[in-house]
Amino acid sequence: MQVIELVVDSDERVGGGGFLEIRRLRLRNRRADGSLSEPFVSDSIARPYGQDAVIVVVFARTARGIEVLLRSGMRPALLFGRDAQVAPLPEPPPTLFVTELVAGILEAGDHGEAGLRVRAAHETLEEGGFVVDPATIVVLGAGSLPSPGAMVEKFYFVAVEVDPQAQQPLAGDGSPMEEGASTWWMPLDDALAACMRGEIADLKTELGLRRLRDWLR
Repeated sequence: MQVIELVVDSDERVGGGGFLEIRRLRLRNRRADGSLSEPFVSDSIARPYGQDAVIVVVFARTARGIEVLLRSGMRPALLFGRDAQVAPLPEPPPTLFVTELVAGILEAGDHGEAGLRVRAAHETLEEGGFVVDPATIVVLGAGSLPSPGAMVEKFYFVAVEVDPQAQQPLAGDGSPMEEGASTWWMPLDDALAACMRGEIADLKTELGLRRLRDWLR
């Protein structure tokens, strides 16, 4: 039957006090004929601050062509939570560090494309070690929902060209989660091939690389 609206029976937050919470909605469908479905639960991941994130493709033009900056960062949730033995295709056990692009949570004042650029410049310095002018940052299209069944977050993709020789030591944000992070360069086509092989398994990284490739073309 056609569903015309959702009836909210209850709305609560579960597991507060950390970086994430679960928003638990108890809902019923109201159908076109006025009848109601049986109650059901809809859970989603909620963040106490910062709804969305910016993903920064830091790139350079070198003798090897277009190269992209990749970052190895700590991801304890995968190490302790993912079971490779139940994956549908073979994969290695999760490791503590995961390869990704530079990224960061958008804050309350980060409005419009100008806000995206300012936040991206901040993250590029903090996680990538490069001082960049926000005006040189390119927005690579609209935001995307990485997992709409469980997350309301959108990823916004941007790119910035840098001089690899200008890199500074990684500052991080002062959190223990930032300890041990490192960066390295890889040709864009090689990085995309690594995504296809599963050596780079982060979805936002693959999408950011593909958007850069399309923009450069």
